Amino acid sequence: MAKTVSLAPAPWMGAAPVLAVFKALGAPKTDVRFVGGCVRDAVLSRTIKDIDVATPDEPAVVIEKLDGAGLKAVPTGLAHGTVTAVAGGQPFEITSLRKDTACDGRHAAVEFTTDWVEDASRRDFTFNALSLRQDGELFDPFGGVEDAKAGRVRFVGDPRDRIQEDYLRILRYFRFIALYGTEAPDADILAACRTLRHGLAELSTERVRDEFIKLLNARDPDAALAAMADTGVLSEVFPEARSRELLRLLVIVERDFDVTPGDKTWRQRWVAMFDHAAPSVARRMRLAGKDVKSIEALGGAALAAAAAFEPIPRNRFLHAFADAANPDCPAPGAVLIACARENGETTSRWSDLMAHARSWHVRHFPLGGADVHRLGIEDGPRTGALLRAVEQEWVDGGFVLTAADLRARLESLAR
Repeated sequence: MAKTVSLAPAPWMGAAPVLAVFKALGAPKTDVRFVGGCVRDAVLSRTIKDIDVATPDEPAVVIEKLDGAGLKAVPTGLAHGTVTAVAGGQPFEITSLRKDTACDGRHAAVEFTTDWVEDASRRDFTFNALSLRQDGELFDPFGGVEDAKAGRVRFVGDPRDRIQEDYLRILRYFRFIALYGTEAPDADILAACRTLRHGLAELSTERVRDEFIKLLNARDPDAALAAMADTGVLSEVFPEARSRELLRLLVIVERDFDVTPGDKTWRQRWVAMFDHAAPSVARRMRLAGKDVKSIEALGGAALAAAAAFEPIPRNRFLHAFADAANPDCPAPGAVLIACARENGETTSRWSDLMAHARSWHVRHFPLGGADVHRLGIEDGPRTGALLRAVEQEWVDGGFVLTAADLRARLESLAR
């Protein structure tokens, strides 16, 4: 029987969209509970992100109840019992209780059940098997609360069984070590990961990539990556990752510059992890085109940042890569990478360059093709070459030349 404890109800549990979903699903008459990450993070007093819910009702009944309450129901994964409800503009993933009937290391065939412990038994880690009623009654069938508070990542049951159900759990293990682990990884679990690591080849590129990006977003992924390397898991999925030293130094530099890990930092960590191979690894892992371009830009910008301490190269670097109004511009990340390559010592010159990168406002070059045409020069390679030459003088001169000055210089070069 699942151990139960009491968790003080928190504001997010009583928010209007949450109340609407629970009411629609028939709580408290129907035993509807919070499950997954929101419960784990509530136990640890961490910020709640996505809110997942479970119910003993099967998906067809869930959809019927949501429709009856006027809530949008999206059948996102009916074969696995998942419906997404939308209340107050907020999505809630609602899963029917289930048990696995067959697994091939990638996917599971499931049957629906009304047994909460049976459903919890199919989850990966003990602290992900928790469930929570709206009144704060917390169900803990496998000691997940104690594990979470101790910083201990432990599989539900035999780790070999859990891994062979879905080999992605190897990568999830290391990701949760990075995000929640404070105890040393369990030797038996590491042995299981080492033995079964070849099963990772059965997974789709996208699943491996997405899990690795989540790991890179951890506050400090170095210990988890070290364990991945020691077990052969890292080389199994990323043979290009020959050294973690640059990433280790980057994490230190990020901390020195008060950079919070998250959605905007994983690309610079990707560059540090794979160094000059970062773009090719990004393409192999089928990253979105915009992410590949961002990684390529970071690599080029980092090379420019390494030599951007004198006024002329600094202006060239900032003009090419910085824009304080664009949170995705590569300049700040490039400064961090370049500093990490220089042993991670955040000296005053790096601080000064970072201040410029973070505050830089784009200067727009005042000339264009029409200015060249007025000189009787037709469109062609010479037009671009002339404009680039004049723009370079404008940048190197500190952006002080006026449009009239630049047109005069253009005319002089065109003779």
